[in-house]
Amino acid sequence: MLAWIEFITRLLNQWFAAPADAMLAALHIQPVHPSHPINETLTLELIVFTGLVLFFLIVRASLSVEKPGSAQHIAEIVHEFVSGQSEQVMGHGNSPFLPVLTCMLLFILLCNLMGLFPGLETPTANPVVPLGLALCAFVYYNVNGLRAQGVIGYAKHFMGPVWWLAWLLFPIEIISHLARIMSLTIRLYANMFASDLITLIFFSGLPLLVPIGGLVLHLFVAIIQAYIFMLLNMIYLSEATAHPEHH
Repeated sequence: MLAWIEFITRLLNQWFAAPADAMLAALHIQPVHPSHPINETLTLELIVFTGLVLFFLIVRASLSVEKPGSAQHIAEIVHEFVSGQSEQVMGHGNSPFLPVLTCMLLFILLCNLMGLFPGLETPTANPVVPLGLALCAFVYYNVNGLRAQGVIGYAKHFMGPVWWLAWLLFPIEIISHLARIMSLTIRLYANMFASDLITLIFFSGLPLLVPIGGLVLHLFVAIIQAYIFMLLNMIYLSEATAHPEHH
């Protein structure tokens, strides 16, 4: 598995190193290795992304009411789970957010599960990946808050219920919202990094059954962290899109 990932990474660098360097230069970012700016973490992310796209295309092409295939069954189970959770957290009107929340859950889960393969590092154990996911989530719920409330209505969310304390609560709320980026990043990164480390320790010369226990622990952490990330974003979306009378 590791050899295949290294091979794909070399191919990606041969094909896309120049445009990747140009894009980074436009952002005033100097890559550590200009000749191969694409690392194995990004390769694993691209594999997960491609796998999800192919899965959804297969589901779309094989949709059937009378004879649903296994891919459709899996898709329906995931959809019902995410829909049920969002219904509990966000109430009615959650349908527009389900595609993004579902993709968020599946992408993070599959990235987390990469650590189960010997020799592979979990992409989410690299702090850049959780940071990117946290930034996307932050932008997504704020944009939807602005769309649902308007600029003035959304700004009122940061001012609190008492108008004469707005001058104090507004900067506090802004800071607390910005802190969500750090919170989402550290929570996902720290847990997956620790899980990777524990799995590595379990595989270091210990009897066979002990490493299996490490893999089971990693599987549990991977599922829980993907779920928590999705759940927190449901809460943020619910708060951002709720009208004052719904508080």
